[in-house]
Amino acid sequence: MERKFKVGVLGATGMVGQRFISLLENHPWYEVTTVAASPRSAGKTYEEAVGGRWKMSTPMPEGVKKLQVMNVNEVEKVASGVDFVFSAVDMSKDEIKAIEEAYAKTETPVVSNNSAHRWTPDVPMVVPEINPEHFQVIPFQRKRLGTKKGFVAVKPNCSIQSYAPVLTAWKEFEPYEVVATTYQAISGAGKTFKDWPEMEGNIIPYIGGEEEKSEQEPLRIWGKIEDGVIVKAQEPKITCQCVRVPVLNGHTAAVFVKFRKQPTKEQLIEKLNSFSGLPQELKLPSAPKQFIRYMEEDNRPQVALDVDVENGMGISVGRLREDSIYDWKFIGLSHNTVRGAAGGAVLCAELLTAQGYIEHK
Repeated sequence: MERKFKVGVLGATGMVGQRFISLLENHPWYEVTTVAASPRSAGKTYEEAVGGRWKMSTPMPEGVKKLQVMNVNEVEKVASGVDFVFSAVDMSKDEIKAIEEAYAKTETPVVSNNSAHRWTPDVPMVVPEINPEHFQVIPFQRKRLGTKKGFVAVKPNCSIQSYAPVLTAWKEFEPYEVVATTYQAISGAGKTFKDWPEMEGNIIPYIGGEEEKSEQEPLRIWGKIEDGVIVKAQEPKITCQCVRVPVLNGHTAAVFVKFRKQPTKEQLIEKLNSFSGLPQELKLPSAPKQFIRYMEEDNRPQVALDVDVENGMGISVGRLREDSIYDWKFIGLSHNTVRGAAGGAVLCAELLTAQGYIEHK
């Protein structure tokens, strides 16, 4: 790539914003040239605005420390210096919808980690290995927004990453009923143990809005484009419980599946290990070489050992066995702030760039 794309991060001081900053350090295609956050951070350097709240395990990249934080609400000003933006703003759903569309209308593509636009009918919600064809809805969205280059694309909720790819790999066996329980890390709430000491040694059996997302969002990524909008799939039916557990990073899922066709264990494992998609074919910079790996050991996958597989972009699966009520059951693990949040959005941006949806201004 002759020159790097100039990238802005909206909501740059929060946990997911920090993860974007951290993942984009030394990216071969992208350079963070603009950071934007709430008016209270505007005017400070990024280092000053974040202060002691840097939550990543790696140091703050030198390249962003002295960048002056811009006011995220000054849309034209922020957009003028970048080719596209990643969005991790912390606002109400209606405010997020409005501000992301405002950026798109400046002819600035928006790749969002937020949930606000996940059900906007002409906004693609994509896991690049699963439904890259949903980006084909973008021309319909541009027509609605009145843009030539601007659009909004989103990635789905972090909770579904540890089981939706698995069910996708098994599609030919026609899974039709799924029960999933997710055990979700505290970083999914933007917290560390320092921020949330009451989570140590504790489990909270409720995460607001999470169960509906976990049941419905996979159906949207398996849906089809019809008349310029994405229509969700009807199966498999999924019921879910979401539990907050005392883990920093890594969402684990315990999943039970019924199939219309009866696969063998060997067939199921082979489908997982061989599953790949466009990111692997195109060798995108953030793409894991092996998207899903199956682990034979009875005590794997484990958060402590496996959450960072493929730089946090891979899915680990284990304990696949026949069930006495359902057909099969398994455990899945994914990194919630890498594959499930910022990393998943970066991979979406890479695919959008490779396909010509994101261009230099």
